[in-house]
Amino acid sequence: MMQHDRPRLSYAVLDRLPSSVSRPDWRVPPPVGIVHFGPGAFHRAHQAAYVDTLLATDPTWGIAAVSLRSKGTVTDLAAQQGLYTLAVRDAESAHRIIGAHSAFLGPDDSAQIRALLAAPTTRLVTTTVTEKGYCLAPDGSLDFNHPDIAHDLAGAEVPRSVIGWIVAGLEARHAAGEVAFVVMPCDNLANNGAKLHAALIAYAGAHDPYLAEWIAGEVRVPGTMVDSITPATDEALYGDVADVLGVVDRATVQREAFTQWVIEDLGTAAGTALASAGATLTDNVAGYEQAKLRVLNGSHSTLAYAGLLRGATSVAEAMQDAPLAAFVDAMIRDEILPTLPSVAGFDHDAYRRQILARFRNPAIVHRLDQIAGDGSQKLPYRLGDTLAWHRARGELPRRVIVALGCWVAFLMRRSRGGVTILDPAGAALATAAADGDAAAVLARLVADGLGFDSALAEDGATMAAIATAADAAFAGAWDKLLG
Repeated sequence: MMQHDRPRLSYAVLDRLPSSVSRPDWRVPPPVGIVHFGPGAFHRAHQAAYVDTLLATDPTWGIAAVSLRSKGTVTDLAAQQGLYTLAVRDAESAHRIIGAHSAFLGPDDSAQIRALLAAPTTRLVTTTVTEKGYCLAPDGSLDFNHPDIAHDLAGAEVPRSVIGWIVAGLEARHAAGEVAFVVMPCDNLANNGAKLHAALIAYAGAHDPYLAEWIAGEVRVPGTMVDSITPATDEALYGDVADVLGVVDRATVQREAFTQWVIEDLGTAAGTALASAGATLTDNVAGYEQAKLRVLNGSHSTLAYAGLLRGATSVAEAMQDAPLAAFVDAMIRDEILPTLPSVAGFDHDAYRRQILARFRNPAIVHRLDQIAGDGSQKLPYRLGDTLAWHRARGELPRRVIVALGCWVAFLMRRSRGGVTILDPAGAALATAAADGDAAAVLARLVADGLGFDSALAEDGATMAAIATAADAAFAGAWDKLLG
């Protein structure tokens, strides 16, 4: 049957789906308890799946999906009464219908957004708006010069920024004498809870110091760490899901089986509820963040640069390269894990094994060229912090140095091959890598603070080691590097 001949996914067709497809027990959308800004694929594959689990035991946590920029996703969700398929791509695939969403609001629905934020039944406001969506300055504070912040603080009736919307909702709660909702950022922004809380206080303080004081004392903004590889939806996925379900689903999403949601324990009912659905409550979100940055992201970047230089195109393909896979495993075990402080309940070595298994998942096509982008911004945290830890102890971590050398060689290959370097500093990186040996290229990168701290220029041993590794990677001398 062609897709256009099939019915659209809805509550009316749930009982006709194949028995292999998991589905909610309820047959009407649940009442709203959460307002979520940014209902993109990651939110629907990650947080909404936890909430869907929670709704089976507490039906008061339905999600209102709010999109401030475009109507596409919320229109598709509304057409399906909020239902969509979560396709889990792993050694064994699975399909689950998520029924966590019950309101669908776009840029033209400001009155309904205000009403939901003011409603005492809304207990949690969550966000996945990407790092730039928080309108922060480079130092992590609110950027009052950001066009959206300036627009909102000028007295605009309808805010443009998520900061403006959240403060408007809190202002309505304060004026009505209602308790504040919990605010929970779910973007990969270090120390996200504290930064968002400070931004809300700063924004409120610009027009009402009393509101700012109330937000400072009464509003809880727990920090979080979220993780699950979520490839983009494409027409092939739409077709696959339609064939499995026998109905059309234009809001389907896919992810790996692994998922993690770590939430700072501030004693909120929302945190306790989400923990009952599988989230982790902790007093040390930073410990989880650090492990993810150094172990997961650091090894991801290593696979990207070395893998591309060795001819691989995806993470799973790079992990089939036995010498490279063994190199990354040894780097994590011997050079990264020793840098991590212990965290109660978190087994770092088990995390290492779990990550390597995730990387080998053939059902997830995670392209190396996508991971390789923005290296000048990512590497200082993904690999640079590990290097700094070892150098402070007088050690030269050979594999981390090789990984950084692979980035330099990657830049040299791209620049000299006329291939665009996808990075906010792409033009400067291309110029730095355009000619000369690796030592000359590295010196330029360090001098301009591109991916490396400029203080590295004073560390001759490390500079020489990275340059030697980069020359070898550029020349393809892999036996020397990966052995």
